[in-house]
Amino acid sequence: MSIRTDMAAESFSQAGGAEKLQGVKVKNKVIENARLKVTDITIETQEAAEKLGRPVGRYITLTATDSTFDMYSDSFRERAEVIAKAIRELCGGCERFLAVGLGNYALTSDAVGPLTAEKIFATRHIKSLAKELDTDDLGEVTVIQTGVLGNTGIESSEQVKAIAERVRPQAVIAVDALACSELSNLGRTIQLCNTGISPGSGVENARKELSLSTLGVKCIAIGVPTVIDLCTAAQHIFGQTAPESSENIMVAPKTADKLSENCAKLIAMGINRAVHPALSQEDIQTLTC
Repeated sequence: MSIRTDMAAESFSQAGGAEKLQGVKVKNKVIENARLKVTDITIETQEAAEKLGRPVGRYITLTATDSTFDMYSDSFRERAEVIAKAIRELCGGCERFLAVGLGNYALTSDAVGPLTAEKIFATRHIKSLAKELDTDDLGEVTVIQTGVLGNTGIESSEQVKAIAERVRPQAVIAVDALACSELSNLGRTIQLCNTGISPGSGVENARKELSLSTLGVKCIAIGVPTVIDLCTAAQHIFGQTAPESSENIMVAPKTADKLSENCAKLIAMGINRAVHPALSQEDIQTLTC
């Protein structure tokens, strides 16, 4: 039975880690004041990418060392700055952005993207229309929520591509809920990468990918694992492999609503700080409340 995961760190671990895999660089560090462990994986070769089932690129995984993200943390400010720094590194000096909230607002475990989009400070209209204002300190940001195919009748990738062709961002930042294969990562990690994303891939409902090859611009993906395959979870709990005939069901933690809400606030602040570095967190909170 195949393991479902969107997490590069899990794929790397399942492949045997650095001892058995060439063409991959891994850096680990702990940021004490943010209570985060950072796992920075760079897949350098196509051979390694094929073994891991991940595109060549960089994957940054932030793991909370104190608790899951559905709990209050007094390290919010520091964590947001870590996310902002990672986004800046992955974007590489971009100044025009299209931020995309992927997922289903009506489903708590899939609402991270839409909830994040609501809290991002959009400025494209301000910079183009408010000529009397000094907006040099602001990045140019367009924000959209794509909804899901069953409700909209259009693929998220088609929406993003059409809007990107119109607003011409230098980078797309896509936020979505993810699936993991290890209980220890459920609601406890945030993954950022520069390889884009295939919405729904972790739950075997993959849609057309958002990436440099499909959009023509850099695509940064940010996600939180909010669901896990039931058979995989049972294996972690009981130490036994589920029968091949077992029905696969994706399950979410009972605090999925709080998890999505808290992660959306944190990721949105990180994005806002990354694209508007001249604004403080207090400024951003005032502008997005």
